[in-house]
Amino acid sequence: MDRDLFVLIQINLDCDPQAQPKTATPKTQLDRWTMPRARPTFGAAVPLHCQTKPVACAERTPIMNTTLIIAFIVLATILVGAFIGVTLRDRLPKHHLTDETKNLVNVSTAVVATVSALVLGLLISNANTSFTRLGGQVTALSAEILRLDQMLRRYGADAEPARKTLLQYAEHKADDLFPDNPADVRLSNPATYELLQRLEDMLLALKPANPRDQWWLAQAMTLAAKIGETRWLIAQQIGQGTPKAFVALLVFWLALLFASFGLFAPPNLTSAITLTLCALAVAGAVGMILELEQGFGGLVRISPEPMRQAVSTLETEPSNQNAP
Repeated sequence: MDRDLFVLIQINLDCDPQAQPKTATPKTQLDRWTMPRARPTFGAAVPLHCQTKPVACAERTPIMNTTLIIAFIVLATILVGAFIGVTLRDRLPKHHLTDETKNLVNVSTAVVATVSALVLGLLISNANTSFTRLGGQVTALSAEILRLDQMLRRYGADAEPARKTLLQYAEHKADDLFPDNPADVRLSNPATYELLQRLEDMLLALKPANPRDQWWLAQAMTLAAKIGETRWLIAQQIGQGTPKAFVALLVFWLALLFASFGLFAPPNLTSAITLTLCALAVAGAVGMILELEQGFGGLVRISPEPMRQAVSTLETEPSNQNAP
């Protein structure tokens, strides 16, 4: 009977919330506010716009090329300068817009226009030279890879592992310089450079059996060193373009020049269209300078055909396992 009475009292305590001990509520609140909360694991809380396309959220491609953004900024700055000139024309007193004042402004801005034209032409020429030189280095790299493969094939079957490593290096280098996504250009990929170092170690491990093999090995090692040198030249040349402060100074000159155009331009649609088209042409020239200096990953890119042809040639070359 005592046991049945104990069970009945326990059931009443479980069912009646007022019969619970008063210390339970503070303990519950203490556990609620002081116990550490479990942190969500990676990927547990995904934004709504990423739930259907997680790949797009993990790797976001740039909405617009950086050079295009800079070109639009240059265009807006020049147009603002022209607008300031038009605004000043409407607000200045008439005696400030006489023919003598117009002649003075024209002579003064002629100096700025001459300097701006010379600087813009020199920058375009310099950027084109840099772009052409960079393309020549890529072509030279592909030619050196092909020549090295030919020498290793002439060396014999002992060089077959080195040829396979060279093929892997050429494939990785082509993918680094010319990926499907221009934003994924990698000029200094450590994994690719490690393949080249592995190739050099394989060449050093070869034991030439006669003077003929010794000559081929020496030439192969020289070419491998040239490939490494060309790789560093390509990597270090990027980012050595025109200083941004100098580009900003050139844009200031152009904005000042267009402000003088707007100051004495007749208030009609033809003048507005002409100034806009001229500003667009100048901004396009500045954007082209930046594109040519970039070389890889922009709208104007180095041709990938030399490297792709080199990879294709290495893949189709016969093996030298049966070479003497």
